[in-house]
Amino acid sequence: MPIKIHLDKIMSEKKVSLNELSHRVGITLSNLSIIKNQKSKAIRLSTLEALCKALDCQPGDIMEYIKDEK
Repeated sequence: MPIKIHLDKIMSEKKVSLNELSHRVGITLSNLSIIKNQKSKAIRLSTLEALCKALDCQPGDIMEYIKDEK
């Protein structure tokens, strides 16, 4: 997949647990885990905004586009 999610890296840097982030953002642990583990097919902009607000970061810190070499 050409979009890489770096949520685990940012959570580690900010020392925020999955459970704590779930409470801050207002989404379930299972849905947050799906995003963190790159199993998500889509993410709502409101969720991305909430993640950025909770982690004090920019969308580009969470997601990265990796050019497909095919």
